[in-house]
Amino acid sequence: MTQQAMHEQTITGSISTEATVLTLPEQHAMLRELTIAASTSAIEEDELAWQQRALCAQTDPEAFFPEKGGSTRDAKKVCVGCEVRSECLEYALLHDERFGIWGGLSERERRKLKKRAV
Repeated sequence: MTQQAMHEQTITGSISTEATVLTLPEQHAMLRELTIAASTSAIEEDELAWQQRALCAQTDPEAFFPEKGGSTRDAKKVCVGCEVRSECLEYALLHDERFGIWGGLSERERRKLKKRAV
């Protein structure tokens, strides 16, 4: 069984012989969902309840996972008005999220923030 087929079996519970081509934002969204799903088993559900109130949950996820060099402006505009921005940023920092906009900051901005905190 190929790695792709094993991956698809893990994700969907079935084996597919056709490869699915995902865009980079789709890959990041899937990674985000898998990270959250894996974390959920170790974290109380109440600790992740903020995600249901997040404005990004109601918008296009591609804006939050732009291609390399793409604009982050639209995602950051959504984050400015989000009531759970601090919880989102805290989650990203604690879980070392390496992709996407979390709490209004890019991965590079989060990395700089962590360095300043040390």
